[in-house]
Amino acid sequence: MADEQADSSMIDSLPKAELHLHIEGTLEPEMMFSLAERNQISLPYKSVDEVRNAYQFSNLESFLDIYYAGAQVLQTEQDFYDLTWAYLERCKKDNVVHTEIFFDPQTHTDRGIQFGTAFEGIDAALQDARKQLGISSHIIMCFLRHLSAEAALDTFEMSKPWHQRMIGVGLDSSELGHPPGKFTEVFSKARQAGLKTVAHAGEEGPAEYIWEALDELKVSRVDHGVRCLEDERLVQYLVDNKIPLTVCPLSNVKLCVFDKMSEHNLKQMLDRGLCVTVNSDDPSYFGGYINDNFHACQQALALDDQAVYQLIRNSFNASFLENTERSEYLARLDNFYKELSND
Repeated sequence: MADEQADSSMIDSLPKAELHLHIEGTLEPEMMFSLAERNQISLPYKSVDEVRNAYQFSNLESFLDIYYAGAQVLQTEQDFYDLTWAYLERCKKDNVVHTEIFFDPQTHTDRGIQFGTAFEGIDAALQDARKQLGISSHIIMCFLRHLSAEAALDTFEMSKPWHQRMIGVGLDSSELGHPPGKFTEVFSKARQAGLKTVAHAGEEGPAEYIWEALDELKVSRVDHGVRCLEDERLVQYLVDNKIPLTVCPLSNVKLCVFDKMSEHNLKQMLDRGLCVTVNSDDPSYFGGYINDNFHACQQALALDDQAVYQLIRNSFNASFLENTERSEYLARLDNFYKELSND
């Protein structure tokens, strides 16, 4: 790769896909307060600034404590619609033309919110965005790994009426001490139901968790996966089998997976031929949406235009789009890139 850094305007201009985004993690402090007022819920914070100041995390667990507390304000279908719509408006601004969002039903059903309340609100916003904003999308239902395998099975059964409207299932929440193999049964049922499978692995957990997600959960995509470089055989397997990794750089720094962005291994993974993508994870908590992640990486890792283009191209190739749609998006991306490169 050339030493010359990418033109920052290229990042903003190119159409892109986002594949690792927790919709609950897009809850901005301002919306948290407005929903709390709407639903007459008291928050442990006195102001928006106080909430933002609380967004200092030492690890994944310290983030999750605040994340689950914030989700309490989501009560009605309209709340979930408004949350999702706000994210989709940001997608439009960042030129995200396709998004595959995670949602955590157990975060809501465990506090008495009906599965359908969350799903219908999220899905209605996604359908409106397809028509009004030109953004395509898929929903991935995630199981919380700190809860039991039985709880995941219960959630899977509960979700059956909505299976035709989701593309797959995932696995998130506290990684350490909760290896992927704990959820082999529910993932097997999901695959039998025709759903695709992904899982968070190799963020705080070891490279072995990535193997486990591949071997036992049969995932077609690994979320995070930054610890893969610790296992040479794993790297070769991921390259040979074109297994995508949905990397979230700002999240990794905020949660102390890397001390600073200049130490992130995104560029190393890209140079090794891994199908890495850039995503925002929980952007309201981690300091930025997808373009913010690209800009931070560009500056800290000296990414050139070709690297940015490849990362964005990977996002479409790693998506669960139908081949026809994927080809259309890739053609649009290639045309934009050629025009910008000739300017």
